[in-house]
Amino acid sequence: MATPSISELIVLKSLWRQQPLSAREIHQQVEAELGWSYSSTRKTLERMLEKGSIRQATFHGVQVYEAVLEKVGTLASFAHDFGKRVMEMDAPLPVTMFTGSKLVDDDELSRLEQLLHDWPDDKGDEQ
Repeated sequence: MATPSISELIVLKSLWRQQPLSAREIHQQVEAELGWSYSSTRKTLERMLEKGSIRQATFHGVQVYEAVLEKVGTLASFAHDFGKRVMEMDAPLPVTMFTGSKLVDDDELSRLEQLLHDWPDDKGDEQ
């Protein structure tokens, strides 16, 4: 799975909290964190549509967006990437570092731990 950019992750987090959302609603949720104009949010949504990480539909005549990327799998990808590339660790990150997160509940935390533990060996990667 390709790891989304940080700005794409912020958009995904807003959709994981509540979906579907219009582009305007997404912008209102991410504007303070990203400091973006509405056109930047629209451009990011277009890029995410092209990548297949979100989908678009029409609801009551308004274009709305939903996350295609599943939350726990995406977070596992970020955690794996951080552990490997930033921390230069061969072992999975300890799931305790996610304890207290507002983003995942206990069931999701357990799934995250399992995904990180079972992550495929990627010794052939050249990232």
